[in-house]
Amino acid sequence: MSRIGKKPVAIPDGVTATVDGQTVTAKGPKGELKYVVNDEVLVAMEDGAVSVEPRDQSKDARSKWGMSRSMIQNIVDGVKEGFERKLEINGVGYRAAMQGKNIQLSLGFSHEVVYQVPEGVTAATPKPTEIVLTGIDKQQLGQVASEIRKYRSPEPYKGKGVKYAEETIIRKEGKKK
Repeated sequence: MSRIGKKPVAIPDGVTATVDGQTVTAKGPKGELKYVVNDEVLVAMEDGAVSVEPRDQSKDARSKWGMSRSMIQNIVDGVKEGFERKLEINGVGYRAAMQGKNIQLSLGFSHEVVYQVPEGVTAATPKPTEIVLTGIDKQQLGQVASEIRKYRSPEPYKGKGVKYAEETIIRKEGKKK
């Protein structure tokens, strides 16, 4: 039994959620999001909460049960408060700056890297070594953060590169003389 899947998704004040077949729609102060639930899972609106249960006791249905509940919780949280992801840049001369809606990154290459931020995600650079991404769609926000990090992943010897703010880089010892 899925511990996560058993709990119904409570709908907070200021958010309206509707279930139409396999589509769950949430509207709130930040915007509107939809999620189409897999056919292996049943979704229903009960007592101001969205409940999720597997269609049968097959391994496939049970494996998608908890994930579907988490995705519905994420869209409800997203339209209510939104999500934020912070990236830190470490390295001599490494920096980020906003160029209109795009992020201009200096990461030690012979050229500047310009990343176009997609619709639905807003970026800010409060410091030259920090990027703050905000949005209502948690999946899209994580994808954007991952794409920016991929330009220069942190290396284990000096820790240079782009990393998530909550990430810890396991450092290696250098060569001995």
